[in-house]
Amino acid sequence: MAFDSLTEKLTNVFKSLRGKGVLKEEDVHSAMKEVKMALLEADVNFKVVKQFVKDVEERAIGRDVMNGLNPGQMVIKIVNEEMVKLMGSETTEIKIEHGRTTAAKLAGKMKSKGKKPLLVGLDVYRPAAIEQLKINGQKMGVDVFEEGTDHKPAEIAEHAIEYAAKNGHNVIYLDTAGRLQIDDSMMQELVDIKSTVTVNQTVLVVDAMTGQEAVNVASKFDEVVGIDGVVLTKLDGDTRGGAALSIRAVTGKPIFYVGMGEKLSDLEQFYPDRMASRILGMGDVLTLIEKAEDAIDEEAAAKLDKKMKKGEFDFEDYLESMKQMRKMGGLSSILSMLPGLGLGGQINTAQLENAVDEKKLARVEAIIFSMTVKERRNPKLLNPSRKNRIARGAGVDIAEVNRLVKQFEQMQKMMKQMPNMMGKKGRMKFPF
Repeated sequence: MAFDSLTEKLTNVFKSLRGKGVLKEEDVHSAMKEVKMALLEADVNFKVVKQFVKDVEERAIGRDVMNGLNPGQMVIKIVNEEMVKLMGSETTEIKIEHGRTTAAKLAGKMKSKGKKPLLVGLDVYRPAAIEQLKINGQKMGVDVFEEGTDHKPAEIAEHAIEYAAKNGHNVIYLDTAGRLQIDDSMMQELVDIKSTVTVNQTVLVVDAMTGQEAVNVASKFDEVVGIDGVVLTKLDGDTRGGAALSIRAVTGKPIFYVGMGEKLSDLEQFYPDRMASRILGMGDVLTLIEKAEDAIDEEAAAKLDKKMKKGEFDFEDYLESMKQMRKMGGLSSILSMLPGLGLGGQINTAQLENAVDEKKLARVEAIIFSMTVKERRNPKLLNPSRKNRIARGAGVDIAEVNRLVKQFEQMQKMMKQMPNMMGKKGRMKFPF
């Protein structure tokens, strides 16, 4: 995630505070000096950092905290609360969205809520952009309205609203042209659209990879056009993430959604409290549960539950569980949302990355795919000659095959002894 580096640095800062019985004023100042540097290196706006540090220090040096049972933990708690406040405290929902790929993602979200959305292609400067919108709309099962590149965007928007009224669409997304830089003609185009048709909400889509430039763009757009909020994309990328911590404080506008991947389903609603928890290494169990509910097929989970209770979990089931795990973002993503791996735990970000060897998981899959269907469903068939054949097929040493089979046998025994591996409504708790 974008905040991995920041999380690791904050973890190191607060390690020294956890063991203190009495927290002195100089301890707070010293810790917050390190926090300040960590936030600035994460590309958080300087004025935002300055105010944040001041607010935390004012609360942390108070009498209640100084006399607390565990003052170090109290400081961490205050940092968490101030970080949530920094990002907006409450989750803000988009009412009627505006926003190619991101527009399609938003339309898909609204469709899942029972609406009938319509995507409208207004990027008349790039035919490829309209074509991409049509492709993504088709993937999401959402209608797309476009009139090519021969009309002005405001005219197309007007025609699209007429079309929507005739065809029962109750949510319209006007996907306007994007720019790497702000220019007067772009701004005037948006002003013309808003003066021609009624726009309920204007949402700016910005790239988290651009850091503070994303904050500057949001400020300029709000000043000239007026925006209601922001969708922050590529927050899963190799970026410092400062825009997420700065936008609300600088512009006063909320972040509605964050993009956590390239797939159309990789758009998460922005929860300030959950994001603060992730940044501080405290996990994000609620988002993890929601991802599981979206990814896991209830009927398949119920069948798997029965097999697990009987100790009949086989390699075919293992492959299915890996498939479900990938739908949730992969093992690294899942573990990053579990509590106890950050400030309050013993495993830091670097250790977590070392523990999750995706290449090793790929080798495990290669071994299983080298088995016949009968062997996957009945691992007891795996005698030495079969294991040698599987090892050659997977391109691994025979020792890796033996190790996997032994671990699998142990897992089967464990599952037979743990009948409550299923959650509410028959949903699977993670068997991997």
